[in-house]
Amino acid sequence: MNTVSQSWTPIIGMEIHVELKTASKMFCACANDPFHAEKPNTYTCPVCLGLPGALPVANKKAIEYTIKLGLALGCRINQFSKFDRKHYFYPDLPKGYQISQYDIPFCVNGVVHTSEGDVRIRRVHLEEDTGKLMHQTVHGDEITLIDFNRSGVPLVEIVTEPDIHSATQAKEYCKKLRQIVRYLGISECDMEQGGMRLEANISVKKAAHAKRLTQSADDELPNYKVELKNINSFRFLERGIVYDIKRQIAILEQGETPVQETRGYSAQNDATFTQRVKETAEDYRYFPDPDIPPIAIDDAWLAAIAQDIPELPDAVFARWRDAYGVKPDYSELLCETPEHAAWFEELFAELAQRALPADACMSALANKRIAVRVFEDSYEAICDALGRMLHAEEIPEEELSRVLRAVLAEQPKAVAEYRSGKEQALQFLVGQVLKKLGKKINVADLASRIKQELKETS
Repeated sequence: MNTVSQSWTPIIGMEIHVELKTASKMFCACANDPFHAEKPNTYTCPVCLGLPGALPVANKKAIEYTIKLGLALGCRINQFSKFDRKHYFYPDLPKGYQISQYDIPFCVNGVVHTSEGDVRIRRVHLEEDTGKLMHQTVHGDEITLIDFNRSGVPLVEIVTEPDIHSATQAKEYCKKLRQIVRYLGISECDMEQGGMRLEANISVKKAAHAKRLTQSADDELPNYKVELKNINSFRFLERGIVYDIKRQIAILEQGETPVQETRGYSAQNDATFTQRVKETAEDYRYFPDPDIPPIAIDDAWLAAIAQDIPELPDAVFARWRDAYGVKPDYSELLCETPEHAAWFEELFAELAQRALPADACMSALANKRIAVRVFEDSYEAICDALGRMLHAEEIPEEELSRVLRAVLAEQPKAVAEYRSGKEQALQFLVGQVLKKLGKKINVADLASRIKQELKETS
């Protein structure tokens, strides 16, 4: 998936937009709930519709969430910041400009660690989202409708340095960032709905010259970049980057330079396609928004925000790895929220008391080899089930098959009930096999074996 010519090195920077889950929008009191609105254009007012004379007021909670994320990413916080107007014309932007941040964002110079190297964060800034375009057929005509329920929703943008050199690293970085954002409780990051949107700036250069780039070494960057925009899936991001790297290499090997443009990704064709020629910062004519005063973040306010940050996933997992031997494969499952982490903390302590391996427990849970429910069954129940699984006797396949078929032949009513959709009948059959075997065996594995046998004999 990630194979490219040895002669070329990809240079990739990411821009990720995340909708914050505040109660109200960024600059007005309208409800921030675009995904659950009963009708289009119901959560709107003169401010988010861009009507003349409407005055924006900045959402304090959104500012705090942005700074919270910046601190979690190790950023320096600009305690004096401001909002700017970013001018461009598009139907989903009623004012003709977007309120964003340009030269003094709230957060700068952070880092996210990946298995393929550190990815430096250039900036984390806050802006307002646009409306949503909906392409539909009405009375036989192809038309575009606009829903402004999303217009003005607080949107945080995280921009990296061009430190990413493969599609797999880009995917890992984005997944780690989503984990941190969710863990902080500032966004659901619903990618299907557009709550988290991925954009990759991709270029390629000769491997001999592609050493690590710094902000002060812009002359080392290729003289073009292609923006892969609005990707809503980690898998599509990876596939889109791989495709466009190969496309760019083919152009460069012909002695030409790829066009600097914005491209989309088609999952159906597994290919990127041209959307528009890419703008530069100068095209947006940034200037400070005259309706919004500069934001001053004093030491007390900053300290209060920092106090609200929980122990972060990397730190939690490093501690669990050292204390309990848990492998990094399970980090996403274990650290989805602080509540998840607290629950597993208790489970690992219980496992340690019983001298049961935490890593074996995680493997069994992830692969559904023990019949318990995470967050519902007690720690004791999970430990008991793991103990039974680890101490289960090895049953010869010939003996297991003989007993299993005998039980299925003796219990036609239970077999018929299971095939009609009664799941409890499967547990009855499991019990009958255990009784006839008279030996310890993993219950989840046995249930899977019975299902397989019933499927083969149906």
